[in-house]
Amino acid sequence: MFTGLVEEIGIVRRVRRGELAAELEIGARRVLAGLSPGDSMAVNGVCLTVTARGPEAFLAEVMAETLGRTNLADLEAGARVNLERALPLGGRLGGHLVSGHVDDTGLVVARSRQGPSLLLAIRAPAALLPYLVPKGSVAVDGVSLTVVARQGEVFTVSLVRHTLEQTTLGEKAEGARVNLEVDLLARYLAGLLAAREEEKRRPGLSKEFLVEHGFI
Repeated sequence: MFTGLVEEIGIVRRVRRGELAAELEIGARRVLAGLSPGDSMAVNGVCLTVTARGPEAFLAEVMAETLGRTNLADLEAGARVNLERALPLGGRLGGHLVSGHVDDTGLVVARSRQGPSLLLAIRAPAALLPYLVPKGSVAVDGVSLTVVARQGEVFTVSLVRHTLEQTTLGEKAEGARVNLEVDLLARYLAGLLAAREEEKRRPGLSKEFLVEHGFI
């Protein structure tokens, strides 16, 4: 589990692609403190397992499913990525609960300045739109943000100066793919409501039901 508060921008040193997976070597400093093989690391919001670490870098494998669903497939040596270690039990939750299981990618369609902040407009897949509501939370490339507004399939987020300095989002040009993870609690609530609606549609116990199924 993560918070969406990026700890460090890492640099992709090497990408080794296989037939069904890829291995990333990512240079970093701060997030290496206390890091061991088997630990979880969010890379652009994607929860990966650390397979090895050195004094200035770590390795992580990316499976085919992840490559097909996230922008990690676009990474090349020299790319900058947002990094966050897993939230320790009892740690401070300053962003929102982020699982690191990216739902899909969105497309940056516009950038505009609003005072010291930068507004990003992102086109999201139709399946995610019900979860993108004004004042709601969304993780974009692993960064916890608040939805400012939504019009049709496009939603906007505002990047304050700190976010621009501490994450890669300010570098995203129009046409860039970004990883999207909708609010975890909203997703569970939607699932619960859908299950209740399905329960309501099921036939109750009646004489007609008993006759139809051969009980009487």
